Amino acid sequence: MRDSELAQMARLAAPIVLAELGWMAMGVVDTMVVGRVDADAIAAMGLGAIAYNAAGMCAAGALLGMDTLVAHSFGAGDREEGRRTLINGLWIALLLMPVVMGTVRLFDPLLAMFGINAGVLRFTRPYLHALNWSTLALLVYFALRRYLQAVHAVRPVMWTLLTANVVNLAGNWVLVFGRLGAPRMGAEGSGWATCISRGYMALALAVVVWRREPGIVRSRWSADCKRMLALLRLGVPAAGQILVEVAVFAVVTFLIGRLDALALAANQIALTTVSTTFMMPLGISSAAAVRVGHGLGRGDASAAARSGWTALALGAGVMSASAVMLMTAPQWIARLFTAEADVIGASVVLLRVAALFQLFDGLQVVATGALRGAGDTRTPMLWHFAGYWLVGLPLGALLCFGRGMGAAGLWTGLSAGLIMIGSVLALMWRRTARGWAMLE
Repeated sequence: MRDSELAQMARLAAPIVLAELGWMAMGVVDTMVVGRVDADAIAAMGLGAIAYNAAGMCAAGALLGMDTLVAHSFGAGDREEGRRTLINGLWIALLLMPVVMGTVRLFDPLLAMFGINAGVLRFTRPYLHALNWSTLALLVYFALRRYLQAVHAVRPVMWTLLTANVVNLAGNWVLVFGRLGAPRMGAEGSGWATCISRGYMALALAVVVWRREPGIVRSRWSADCKRMLALLRLGVPAAGQILVEVAVFAVVTFLIGRLDALALAANQIALTTVSTTFMMPLGISSAAAVRVGHGLGRGDASAAARSGWTALALGAGVMSASAVMLMTAPQWIARLFTAEADVIGASVVLLRVAALFQLFDGLQVVATGALRGAGDTRTPMLWHFAGYWLVGLPLGALLCFGRGMGAAGLWTGLSAGLIMIGSVLALMWRRTARGWAMLE
């Protein structure tokens, strides 16, 4: 008997969710390890990571069009078409590398202009410089991963991320604390550990693709401008959405950095926590993009609609559970990162604010994935811009500086923006699915 859509979605999503959690676990481990150095170091690492992600993850987002094109090819049974999309995705990754690295280098003077605490800035710059050398590995890994997920080869992605955590932990132990004769590098050592683990991930997935797709060696490896433009037409709005989201959290982090190191450390703990919970619906979102794309690729719009609704239900369920956890056990979560009582107290306030937007964060990211599978990356970008920059950030700045709420005010504003984005994108998916039903 054929599996239900829920069973098929869960079977695809579960390894992707574990892979996303594995990805996030590296950041959590970095925060926990560096948190044993001092508050300035943990704040510096958080600031450096958010600054790098503003460029690096935005560029990686330009490859999200692979979800749509490879999934459609796979659904139609055309594997060679999918391989050609992968090759051109790798070309895009190569071309984006110098852009990202140059942009990150420009952040040096910008950080000082934002008035970041001098003690924090002293650790931030070397960490950011180390992280910058991981750019090519990050982009190649991302392209290979999008391809493998779109052809349902998700277990190798999961195992690569899980084993990469071992590499990252070992690198942190050696380089942060100066073990085995290595210099004690603190936060900078954590950046180099991340760089090494990303190189491992790119190499591991390259081996997986080569073994699964031996025919790729015989494919044409020259750049196909038409195909690259098709990828970028889908990927650039998706990258724009990531830029909008990462940039708003970067600005929030910079604004909190103007307060004090305590507020910035609490922000990093809360941001790491909600980024971890976000990995669950993010994995479901990737599965939604693939399943919707497969349905449309084989000409079955009803199946594509069922896939999107199933993914939304799963995302809402896991994020409701996350909201309960953040509301009821914030002290326990904060103690995982630090033993400093004042940092724990400041983190608890932010974690309880974060509990308010968990459900809507799940809805927005899963709806974004479903719409991407349908070839619509522009709608999520526009609504993310409106929710974050026209509602969330202005309201948060008013509450933080005008009403004296501090970091909690900024997080409250972002919560309001996310509630709007999640609600609207769920309605946009409903309209898309209904449009398919009317055409049948």
